[in-house]
This record gives sequence, structure tokens and C-alpha cells, in this order.
Amino acid sequence: MKAVGRQIKLWRESAGLRQAELGAAIGYSEEMVSCVERGRRAPKPEFLDNADRVLEAGGKIAAMRGDVAEARYPKKVRDLAKLEADAGELGAYNNSVVHGLLQTEDYARAVFAGRRPRFTEDELEQRVAARMARQEIMHGSTARPVFSFVQCEASLRRLLGGRVVMRRQLERLLEVGQSRNVDLQVLPLSREENSGVDGPFRLLRLKDGSTVGHTEVQFMSRVIVDPKEVQILEIRYGIIRAQALTPHESTAFIEKLLGET
Repeated sequence: MKAVGRQIKLWRESAGLRQAELGAAIGYSEEMVSCVERGRRAPKPEFLDNADRVLEAGGKIAAMRGDVAEARYPKKVRDLAKLEADAGELGAYNNSVVHGLLQTEDYARAVFAGRRPRFTEDELEQRVAARMARQEIMHGSTARPVFSFVQCEASLRRLLGGRVVMRRQLERLLEVGQSRNVDLQVLPLSREENSGVDGPFRLLRLKDGSTVGHTEVQFMSRVIVDPKEVQILEIRYGIIRAQALTPHESTAFIEKLLGET
């Protein structure tokens, strides 16, 4: 961010403009221009595009959009996104909230807004944007992984964000469930056995053939590479999928929940 800010400052000074003048020309405040130049705020794509045009940078400022988009997200999000991008197969179980790759923007915002202590508005929008960016792997033009998701019924009945937000989230699950590379299952609360009571986790089979696990709780985000621990997660996930409804039964179950919400 500081490197980008320095470049913008150099271009601005070369053009003989003050921060307030550049801000007025590109539709941002003097304070925002100052924050960007000092590396305190990540410029949005429109900021870079407009600055490139006004400062006649010939695309050199706009070319930094990709780097800025990556750097503006928290490190653990960047690391997880890289891991997912290297996966040929991804399986995940969740019992608290809908999995991040399946969340609508409003649902994701409700999840982050519920954190305590509260995020600032900028932090909240940063995390929502990061979560939405990760979902590119679900519908990108490149080869997509094979996905399987198991959601505990509790996560689908928890009205995060209210009924309207939850209805759209359930509709989103039904849409994703139609994808040819996605298996979506529901583990009902009525089941007498649930091998996922220890909490959510995911398994990623990487393109080199190896498998890693990932868990996240409170302040910890941990990638699991020990073969014995990965094997336990693989066994556990297989049992959870067997305990859950089939994808076809799960679709009917979600449709029923949608009608009740």
C-alpha cells in the first residue's frame, strides 16, 4: 500500500497538482487522497482508474489494481485463497454458519457485523469484499475444483441478518446445488449421530495429489499437514457425508426450509 501511495504521489507532484485538486478531479476527498498516498487506505479500482486518466499515467497506475486488490485483504484470507486455488477437490463441513464460499454478500456482512468487538466500517467492508473475491473460484473461467459441502441444519435455521437475508441465502444454496461440480448436503438435527460436533473444518486435495486440512476458530486459522491428522479428518468427513441427507434429499430439505422462512 505504501509503495502504491508513493507512486501516486510522484505522479501527482509531476502533474503539479495538490491533493485537494487531484481529489476533486477524480471524485474523492483530499483526506482520502492523503490516506492513499501514506499507505493508510487501499484505493478502490475506480480511484486508480480515475487517477491514471487525470494524471495521464498511460495505464501505469491502473495496472496496480490486481496487486492492490490482493494486498487489501487480511493475510489469512490471501493464504486461504491461494490454498483453494491450488485445490482440485474441496470438502467442507460447517455447523455454525453457511460456508464462506456459499455466502451471499448480505449474509457475509451479517456474519461479520455480529462479531464483537465490532469491526470498523472499513474493516467490515474489507472482510466482505475479501470473502466475495474468494468465491471467484466457484464460477471463474478457469478449471474449477470439485466441491462438496455438508451444512448442519442448525446453520440453515439461524436467521443471521433477518428473514429476508436468510431467504436469499437459502435460494443461493439451491442455485449452487445445481452446479455440476458441487455436491451440497444437509445434516439434519434429527440424526442421532453427528461426527462433526467438534466444529467446522475443510479438506483440500491439492493438484500435486497431497491433501491438507484447515480449521478456524476464534483467533486461530490453522492449516493441517500432518498425515495422521489429515487422515482423521478424511475419515470424519466421510462419516459425516454418510450421516447427512443425499444431495437430492438435501435440495428438498432446503426448499422446505425456504418455505418456512
